[in-house]
Amino acid sequence: MRPTEPEEEAALVALLESGAVREVHDRIDDQLAELVGCLRPGDSLDARDLAAVVTELCGGIPRRRYGTWVHYPWSGRLVHVLPADEFRLVRTDRNRDKITRAEQLTLLGRRIGVLGLSVGNSAALTCAMEGVGGSFRLADFDRLGLSNLNRLRAGIHDLGVEKTVLCARQLYEIDPYLDVEIFRAGVTEETVGDFFDGVPGTASGTASGAAPDGASGSGLDLLVEECDTLWAKFAAREHARARRVPVLMDANDRGLLDVERFDEEPDRPLFHGRAGTSTAQDVRGLDAAGARALLLRIVDESRLSPAMTDALGRIGRTLSSWPQLASGVMLGGALVADTARRVLLGAPVPSGRYYVDLEALVGAEEPASGAAGQPVTALPLPGRPGTAQPLPGQPTSVGARQPRPLGAAFGDAS
Repeated sequence: MRPTEPEEEAALVALLESGAVREVHDRIDDQLAELVGCLRPGDSLDARDLAAVVTELCGGIPRRRYGTWVHYPWSGRLVHVLPADEFRLVRTDRNRDKITRAEQLTLLGRRIGVLGLSVGNSAALTCAMEGVGGSFRLADFDRLGLSNLNRLRAGIHDLGVEKTVLCARQLYEIDPYLDVEIFRAGVTEETVGDFFDGVPGTASGTASGAAPDGASGSGLDLLVEECDTLWAKFAAREHARARRVPVLMDANDRGLLDVERFDEEPDRPLFHGRAGTSTAQDVRGLDAAGARALLLRIVDESRLSPAMTDALGRIGRTLSSWPQLASGVMLGGALVADTARRVLLGAPVPSGRYYVDLEALVGAEEPASGAAGQPVTALPLPGRPGTAQPLPGQPTSVGARQPRPLGAAFGDAS
């Protein structure tokens, strides 16, 4: 709500009187002071000068009416934040100049799809914290269980919440101006195309409520694939390749990161050729043993960690499922976010399989093969490799009206 408008001021008053608000967080003065520091980092201002600069920035609008009031119905919190452009300028200021302001603005214009929200949750949140992506499309059919809390950033009060809804809420609490869409049933043959392309005419997420079901009609710029279903892994890559969307996957073992640049190589075989000519339709008919054998071929069983190799024969007998650790999931989120940023900014990130194996890199006497981040490609690829290019599209301004334009400051390439 932006109470510079009379009807929104009335809505804010009604919300406060409704009993739906349990906590009010109003630190707008602190945020405005930080904004001044970001815009004028070399100035040393006393309290009087700072107050004068803040008053000028607000353009005569009273503090209570300045910016946006965001209601989080799942927690009952009402939070007062800066207008969108100013909020993002301050929130990402400490990224400079590992990410320049011009690059940050470019990244906020990108849409990232995340399929599978275990490692995918960590990837989405890390991307959002770093400002890699201003729009997210999330898909998962599962709900949070107690056994998920060994690796997902959530609390026991979140048990039973749909993983898509949980992740959307977490994203909105980082940045209420994000556009977040969810596919609560995961993806199916009927919906996988919509996941990539969006559904024209449907509403996208808003900061004031739980994320909606559906999509807003814009295509993905990058896919993070972290699902457990073999059919979905194949179908997602087939659709990504057809639309020239790059795909990233962290396997949560030995820091294995797959990069498939379908944007540069539209004829590239899936999984670096490790799946042969298998298609999504082919894998639908596989029994459990066949699916497991194909999955092991895709991830290269010979390069799995000793712990994962030992676990393979015990899943379903003495182990309930694949073992995963929070440290591996957080590492995967970092690897995905860092790579996604460079891909979306047009840096030369070639397709390949990369390992960031902490056991080999930290304290090991002899680094394991591939541990130093060397790409491993299983098959010669057709055609010549391309050079990463900036993706098309311009970011659009969202959020509160501002009495003073900040485009020049945010667009500064320094």
